[in-house]
Amino acid sequence: MRLHKQAYWAALGGLLLTCSVQAEIAGVQFSADMISRGPDGQTATGKMSVGANRMRIEMSHQGQEVIRIHDQTRQMEWMLFPDRQTYMERSVPMGAAAPGQMPAPSAETNPCQGIEGLNCRRAGEEDVAGRRAVKWEMSMTREGQTLTGAQWLDVERGLPLKYQMPDGQSMELRMLGTESIAGRTVEKWEMTTTVPNESPAQSLQWYDPQLKLAVREEFPGGFVRELTNVQVGPQPEALFSVPDGYSRMEPPPAPR
Repeated sequence: MRLHKQAYWAALGGLLLTCSVQAEIAGVQFSADMISRGPDGQTATGKMSVGANRMRIEMSHQGQEVIRIHDQTRQMEWMLFPDRQTYMERSVPMGAAAPGQMPAPSAETNPCQGIEGLNCRRAGEEDVAGRRAVKWEMSMTREGQTLTGAQWLDVERGLPLKYQMPDGQSMELRMLGTESIAGRTVEKWEMTTTVPNESPAQSLQWYDPQLKLAVREEFPGGFVRELTNVQVGPQPEALFSVPDGYSRMEPPPAPR
């Protein structure tokens, strides 16, 4: 049963990541600086560039510069290592939409599209924290055993307002109002995550409706992640391709 749960959680994690990626690259083109601050005062910086169905994130990991390029139209992703002039690539299917026709996040889009073994069924509309949402029931069957969960997608934004997992873990978003950050009008949301036998954990995020992603997040323990210096406008094509002179390398084998 444990293996079945792990498979389900992995699929559900892919589902939530898919929603996140769609939110990040379904909006206007822009660039921004990325800043992460930990409770110990340590700060990490990076840069995000969002083009037409493409996204680039530059960051430093353990003293090494890493660049991630995601191309939604080609359904591919590349990891670049500038210090070694090498890269890895992988296919990242994003559902059944034809290339170049991936829709913006919608509550009516089946969230299980492109996730092998996970099935979704539209189960009507409900209110979640005062907002209308479409409920999607999710199920995965392996060797005669079925695990079920559910996700509620916001009718206005298409974002997951709530989910429930088979082990009792759940998440719910509640909108607190609007604020201004660096001259941009954003929505402030509170996320409550519940795990069985533990106290609920709460985090905050400030969602930018124009960019269709959170520009600031505050997590339990004092960890903060935010985007600053947001510049809306077309991004150079060269940002979203592997530079000449880079050698392809094979990814490490998956752990058994």
